[in-house]
Amino acid sequence: MDEKDIMSRIHDLVDEEHKLRESTDHTDEQRARMKELEVHLDQCWDLLRQWRAKRQYDENPDEAEARPESTVESYLQ
Repeated sequence: MDEKDIMSRIHDLVDEEHKLRESTDHTDEQRARMKELEVHLDQCWDLLRQWRAKRQYDENPDEAEARPESTVESYLQ
């Protein structure tokens, strides 16, 4: 997966999230999906940062891996 693939995935997830958030009344399934999208977005952004850092420091960016939810959701903002 390269930077273009990661960015494409981020854009797809953001588009889906925006569509879900257009309405004001959400079902339990929609709220669960929005939470899932937030997690996937956090993982993708983290993966993109890893990929870019590895490339910047002459490491193999293909070794960047998506980190588990428990890791990316516990980062301090």
